[in-house]
Amino acid sequence: MEFGTFATRLSALAFAMLCLIGSAHAADVHVMISAGFFEVYSELGPAFEQASGNHLVTTRGPSLGDSPEAIPTRLARGEPADVVILDAASANELASRGVVQADSKVNLARSLIGVVVRAGAAKPDISSIEALKQTLLAAKSIAYSDSSSGTYLTTTLFPELGVADQIAGKIRKIRGPPSGEPVAAVIARGEAEIGFQQVSEIIHVPGITLVGPIPADVQPMIFYAGAITSSAQQPDAGRALIRFLTSPEAAPVIAKAGLMPITGQ
Repeated sequence: MEFGTFATRLSALAFAMLCLIGSAHAADVHVMISAGFFEVYSELGPAFEQASGNHLVTTRGPSLGDSPEAIPTRLARGEPADVVILDAASANELASRGVVQADSKVNLARSLIGVVVRAGAAKPDISSIEALKQTLLAAKSIAYSDSSSGTYLTTTLFPELGVADQIAGKIRKIRGPPSGEPVAAVIARGEAEIGFQQVSEIIHVPGITLVGPIPADVQPMIFYAGAITSSAQQPDAGRALIRFLTSPEAAPVIAKAGLMPITGQ
């Protein structure tokens, strides 16, 4: 599909959605978003703005973690947000505390954890759980993110593989955007031998080779979701944005970004 045709269809869809909710006035829609869905959002957001007349005011940060830029931390400080786009488990946690509207949460895409090495380096074997375990033990250094994938690796996967103690001295947590960087950037500079992060956050970084996703049997069910905050000033426009991001027309952009579109919603 040519980009012009695709963009036209997206703009028409956004306009139709806004007509359905009766939005008559342009607004500033404040969006907090984590890195994993940002590639999709950055491509589709302008079409939404063009059709709706609304302006997306975007703040980036991890879905969770101890960074002062993490979305839960930002919300706790009272930073404005109408929509949050982040790891679905984090959205659930925010809903349980009344920070977002529980009935507004919509899954946008599934995310897979992948492994990267520096461009030109030999690809390690991660074709099975045992192969992944041996690759971890053999690696000289390992980098992982400070968001949901890194939390899963350090609290669940590494202990379940029985390697947590053996690799403790060679793992490094990488702070993500906006003040940090993708794990793949560290790998590209040769500062770690192998890196783990959600595929959508690493595939567009130059200087790396994507080895592939970790085995399906240990691949967690990580989703990105959109939700309306309890303090939203523009909830209707926020819901229109979420519907726009889950439309069938958005699916090719989601897939191109290394994510799996959600069907049947």
